[in-house]
Amino acid sequence: MDLRAELLKSIWYAFTALDVEKSGKVSKSQLKVLSHNLYTVLCIPHDPVALEEHFRDDDDGPVSSQGYMPYLNKYILDKVEEGAFVKENFDELCWTLTAKKNYKPDRNGNSVVSHQDAFKLWCLFNFLSEDKYPLVMVPDEVEYLLKKICTAMNVELNSCELDDYLSQEPQGQGGLTVWQFLDMVNSGRLLRGIEQEAISMAVEEVYQEVIEDVLKQARSQHIRGTSSILLPPHFDLHVSWVQGYLWKRGQLRRNWSERWFMLKPSVLSYYMSEERKEKKGSIALDKHCCVEVLPDRDGKRCMFCVKTLARTYEMSASDTRQRQEWTLAIQTAIRLQAEGKKSLHKDLKQKRREQREQREQRKAAKEEETQRLKQLQEEKERKLQELELLKEAQRQAEILLQEEEQRRRQQHEEMQRTLEIQLREAEQARASMQAEMVLKEAEAERQRKRILELEDMQERLQEALQQEVKARQDEEAVRYAQARLLAEEEEKLKQLMKLKEEQEEYIIKTQREKQVLKQEMENKNKCLEEAQKQLEEVRVNRQRVDQDVMVAQRKLRQASTNVKHWNVQMNRLMHPIGPGDKRTNVSGGVFAGYQPLLSRRDSSLK
Repeated sequence: MDLRAELLKSIWYAFTALDVEKSGKVSKSQLKVLSHNLYTVLCIPHDPVALEEHFRDDDDGPVSSQGYMPYLNKYILDKVEEGAFVKENFDELCWTLTAKKNYKPDRNGNSVVSHQDAFKLWCLFNFLSEDKYPLVMVPDEVEYLLKKICTAMNVELNSCELDDYLSQEPQGQGGLTVWQFLDMVNSGRLLRGIEQEAISMAVEEVYQEVIEDVLKQARSQHIRGTSSILLPPHFDLHVSWVQGYLWKRGQLRRNWSERWFMLKPSVLSYYMSEERKEKKGSIALDKHCCVEVLPDRDGKRCMFCVKTLARTYEMSASDTRQRQEWTLAIQTAIRLQAEGKKSLHKDLKQKRREQREQREQRKAAKEEETQRLKQLQEEKERKLQELELLKEAQRQAEILLQEEEQRRRQQHEEMQRTLEIQLREAEQARASMQAEMVLKEAEAERQRKRILELEDMQERLQEALQQEVKARQDEEAVRYAQARLLAEEEEKLKQLMKLKEEQEEYIIKTQREKQVLKQEMENKNKCLEEAQKQLEEVRVNRQRVDQDVMVAQRKLRQASTNVKHWNVQMNRLMHPIGPGDKRTNVSGGVFAGYQPLLSRRDSSLK
């Protein structure tokens, strides 16, 4: 929680206190006085021109909190500097305005806490309240604060009594308001049998620990030199807040003086006495500081020192235990500075808030799961009802199906009788048809045999045609090979003529160099001989190809002879066969269409 949020909480109480009619609006004159007082307690230079300009008298009437926020942010909160004012004076101003209207202690003087203690409880409430308006403190934080007060008095909080009170008290926005909290404390139900002075001392102790960030406190401030460590369970090194008397050695005069020391997370201050009216100095603590234990000397015992970048401070405690407590507390404050934590309790508050949010999330998830299970159960019941309706519909459908089946069976029986009559008629027609079929089958058998003979003849004819086509293809291949060999022979002759011309040229040119070029001539002669050998081989190949051509021509002539023979056989089979006819001449028939085709093929072969 930053400084602006802390200041806004207190200012909110002051604003609502000025809202007498509870309409959410405050008169401009009252806001002008409030702003002037805020300038004073926050040590901000007054800006009367802006104040008069913003709150000038006109007919707009009172100002709401939303209308006051722009001025508050721009001219007051934006100019506030942390450490430039006394936070307690600011809280007292806001408390004074709101307590007159809202705080109602017992008129008979039987209140458990004094007016000053009520102010400190109000400050503690603001620190621990939620960051939403209207300000409330959740029950967990109420229990936490009361436990700290009871721990300071060495008593145990009656949790059952607190739960009973919280269950009876109406809670708005999920928690208690500060006035409900003060009424609960003043009722005496939770602090029954405890003196007001003890309660006041406990409230002061918790106030200094939480609000003023004091890290150590003497249990009995009336006894010099005695101090003890408070051990909150939330802190890892168990150091809470520190105050007490120590002997300090001066820097210039080097004499020893007894001073009242008060330790906060960022500074170790020392005063003339425990009233803290005259401050003698302070030691700023950061991550570069350290604490060391010193040996006894100069008549002083239980010595230790605090080293900073600027100087070293020597101190002496009353006994070894007190020295250990002080060194541990100062080391803790240095570690807090190194970790960047300005306030221990702000960090603890944030952790508690995160834990509460996690619990709320788990609770919401559990409720959501319960709701989902409930919806599933309702869905299950609805589906069971639908299933019952479906079963009833199924029973009705079965009844209709049985009726339909009965009607269909009757129709089937009638159809069966009709079919039996038709079947008898079909049997009679079948008998007559079978007689006709016998005659037809005998005729068909003769036709099948004839067709088989014709098919066999056709296959032989096709084989002869294929042989003729193959012979023609072989002839074409041989002719192509012969042409290729002739081309190669011509190419070899050209090369031979070229070689002869080159040889003659070389002979003419090399007459004068006969001795030198003799070897080259021999090489050329060798090449010529090889070319002649290749020419001879080409001639041999040509003769072989010619022989192959002659063989292919003989095959072609033989195939033509076979084709003519089969044409004669085909002509004999062309005449159709009739029952009882003699096989005289087959000049026509089924294959009469083949004769023009065969004639064209014979002419092409010729």
